Amino acid sequence: MNRLKRIEGQVRGLQNMLEQDAYCPDILIQVSAVTQALNSFNKELLAEHIRSCVVEDIRADRTETVDELVETLKKVMR
Repeated sequence: MNRLKRIEGQVRGLQNMLEQDAYCPDILIQVSAVTQALNSFNKELLAEHIRSCVVEDIRADRTETVDELVETLKKVMR
């Protein structure tokens, strides 16, 4: 949650920059920072999903979770 709140603050900062007609390259740099923060959050969330849900389902012989994970990775890695 802390990460998402920081990202939310970054997005609000972008809105302020646009409202104040900030220099476009400065805005682009901040957009890149938000994108990297979201990518980092996505990696952490995926790792936690694998460590918990996927491992638990495999141990319980619910292997369809692996197929779901593969499909999720395909969508995330576009």
